[in-house]
Amino acid sequence: MSFLRPLVSFLAALALGACGAGTGTAPQSASAPPPSASPQPRHFAIASNPLAVEAGLAVLRRGGSAADAAIAVQAMLSLVEPQSSGLGGGAFMTWFDGARGTVTVYDGRETAPAGASETMFLDAAGKPLPFGDAVTSGRATGVPGAVRMLAMVHGEHGKLPWASLFDDAERTAREGFVITPRLGRFLGGRFPQLGVADARAYFSNADGTMKKPGDRLVNTPYADFLLRLAAQGPDALYTGETARRIVEKTTSGTLPGTMTVADLAAYRPVKREALCNPYRVYLVCVPPPPSSGVGFLELLALLERTDIDKRGPDDPQAWFLFAQASRIMYADRDRYVGDPAFAQVPIKGLIDPAYVAERARLIGTTAGAPPVAGIPPGAALAGVDATVEPGGTSHFIVGDAQGNVVSMTTTVESIFGTGRMVDGFFLNNQMTDFSFVPRDAEGRPVANAVAPGKRPRSSMIPLVLIDEAGRFAGAFGSAGGNAILAYVGKSLVAAIDWQLPVQEALALPNLVARGAAFQGEVDKFPPDVIEGLKARGIDLRPGQGEDSGVHAVMIREGDRFDGGYDPRREGRAIAEPK
Repeated sequence: MSFLRPLVSFLAALALGACGAGTGTAPQSASAPPPSASPQPRHFAIASNPLAVEAGLAVLRRGGSAADAAIAVQAMLSLVEPQSSGLGGGAFMTWFDGARGTVTVYDGRETAPAGASETMFLDAAGKPLPFGDAVTSGRATGVPGAVRMLAMVHGEHGKLPWASLFDDAERTAREGFVITPRLGRFLGGRFPQLGVADARAYFSNADGTMKKPGDRLVNTPYADFLLRLAAQGPDALYTGETARRIVEKTTSGTLPGTMTVADLAAYRPVKREALCNPYRVYLVCVPPPPSSGVGFLELLALLERTDIDKRGPDDPQAWFLFAQASRIMYADRDRYVGDPAFAQVPIKGLIDPAYVAERARLIGTTAGAPPVAGIPPGAALAGVDATVEPGGTSHFIVGDAQGNVVSMTTTVESIFGTGRMVDGFFLNNQMTDFSFVPRDAEGRPVANAVAPGKRPRSSMIPLVLIDEAGRFAGAFGSAGGNAILAYVGKSLVAAIDWQLPVQEALALPNLVARGAAFQGEVDKFPPDVIEGLKARGIDLRPGQGEDSGVHAVMIREGDRFDGGYDPRREGRAIAEPK
C-alpha cells in the first residue's frame, strides 16, 4: 500500500529517539509528520464516571484545552471514584499535540521517600510482610505525583486559568453526590482499607452502618482543599499544612513510613519521550519505563507474528494465541522493567525483531509450563521479581477542538489506597508496587526493588495511536493492576484486527494469562471457546478479568468518532462538534 512509505519513514525517525529512551537521556517528545488537514478535531471525553465526563466537557465548552479538562476530570474522579484514583496518587499521561503531531509522556509516578530502604517490606526474619498489613501502613505511601504532573502539563498546554478548573469538583464535594452501584459494591467488599479509621469514618452513617448505593456522600474537607489548591497551585499539596498532615499520617501507627516535608517539596514529574512501535497500519505510542509500555509493545510484536488477525472472538485459537503471547510478555516484563534511573531496562532488546521472533516460537500449539524470561539484546539477567500488584486505577481520554488529546491513567494503587485520608482524599499505597524481596534466591538484584527516590514499576500504559499521515487515530488505557496489559491488548486486537466497534471490543470477555494462571470471565465466553482452550491446555478459571476499566477512542474513516467505555464500570463516551 502506498501509505506505508511515509509510515516507514516516520518509524525510522522514531526508532532513533526510542533507542535513547532506555538510557534516561531521551528527547522529550516523539515527532510525527505534520498532521494532514482533517475535520477530526472535536470535543470528546471518556471517563469512568459520568460526573467526571461532565466536569471535563464543561471546561472544553468554555474554550479550555485537553490539559485543562484533564485537571477537572482528575479533581472529580478523586471525589467520586476514590477507590481508584485521586490527588493523593500518581499518573502517566500520554499527550498528542494536534498542531505539531508530537507525542509526549508526562510521568507523575510516585517516588520512594529518601528514607526508604530495600528491606522496608521485610520482617525481622527477612521474610516479606503480609500484603494486607503492608498495604494499609504508613510506609506504603509514596510521594504523590499526579498534582505536580498536571501542573506541568497545564503550564505547557493550558488555556484557562488553573484556579478556574476545580469549580465542579468543589461544588459537588460540598453539596454531595449519590454513591454509584460500583462504589457501593466496593464499600460492601472485604478490603483491609475499609478497616482503617479514616475510611471507616468517611463512609459510615451516623449510626455506624456503612453507606450504600443511592446514599449521598458529602466531603467538605475535600471541597476546602480544592479551594486552596485552586488559589495556591500545586504547592497547596506539596508544602504547608497539607504536606505536614501527609507526613503525620504516614509516619504514625504500625509500620510507620519515613516521608518528610522535604520529600514532598522535592517531588518533580518527568517529561519523557514516548516509546513508539508499529502495529498493523498504526504507530502505537506508550510511556517508557517505569511504565510497562515496552512490555505492551512486545505483546503486540508477538501477536503480529501470529494469524490472530485472520481469526475472531469466537475462535478458541485466537484466544490461545493471545494467552500464550501474554505469558511470554509478562515473563519478560516482570524480570526487566523498573525505573530506568536505577535499573538497566533493555528497551531496544525487548522489541528487537529477531528477539521477538525467537520468543514467538514459544507460543506453540498447546500451553505448557510457564515461560521463563528470555535474555534480550543488551540485557543483564535481573533477579526473579516478587511484586504483588493489585487492581485499582482509572483511565480517561480527553480531546479538544485543536486536536490535542490526553490519554491518562491515574491511580492510588489498590482499593482506597492505604485507607488513610488527608484533607478529604486518600493516600496512595504505591510503595507496595515494589518487589518486597530485593534479591532473588541466587542473590541477583530485582529490577523493581525499593530504593530512595525510585519510582515503582507500573502497569499503566495510556497509549495513543497515530495513522500513516501522522494524525491522531486512537487512544486506549485501562485500570486493573498487572492485568492492564491484557485488558488493553484484548481491546486493541478486537478493535483493529477484528474490526469490532470500540464499545463491542471493550465488552468482549477478558482473559489474563500470566505464569501458570489462566484467569478470566469464564461465563462470558462461548462454550466452544472454553472447550477449545481446554483442548489446547488452558483451563480458564475465574479471577482477574472481572473488573477491568478500559476506555478507548478510535477515529475511523478519517473523521468518524468511535469511542467506548468499559461496561463493567459506570461511564460515558461523548463527542460533539467543535
